[in-house]
Amino acid sequence: MNQYEVMYVLDPALDDSARAEMISRFSDLVVKNGGEVDRIDEWGKRRLAYVIRYKNEGYYVLMYIKGPSELPRELERNMRIADSVLRYLVIRYEGELPAKREMPQRPAPVREAEAPAAPVEAPVAAEAAPAEPVDDERPVSEAE
Repeated sequence: MNQYEVMYVLDPALDDSARAEMISRFSDLVVKNGGEVDRIDEWGKRRLAYVIRYKNEGYYVLMYIKGPSELPRELERNMRIADSVLRYLVIRYEGELPAKREMPQRPAPVREAEAPAAPVEAPVAAEAAPAEPVDDERPVSEAE
């Protein structure tokens, strides 16, 4: 049995139950065709690199599977005809199953109303230097 890594991007407009149904549909397809699912990582909604079908975001799912050499072709055929799959990629890899990593969560954007106000400093007035030197120390004549 060969090891495969399957990445697919689902339409972000799907509700949670429809998304879970699509994920279970593809994992059941692997089992029906003589394979086994090692792990399914749901990465969640991510911004796409470019617009696909007028969508800027997609729901990413990564699946590690083992199966016969005919399995990727059948899996790709089913993903191609599913309307809710925006993109997919199946690759074969050698070696150990990668360790599960938690995807970093992006911090929520801070709106200006919630942002702490930065202290406003008064502009520092530059000391004005006289254009010409003042001759205050002129010699005093005795006549004065």
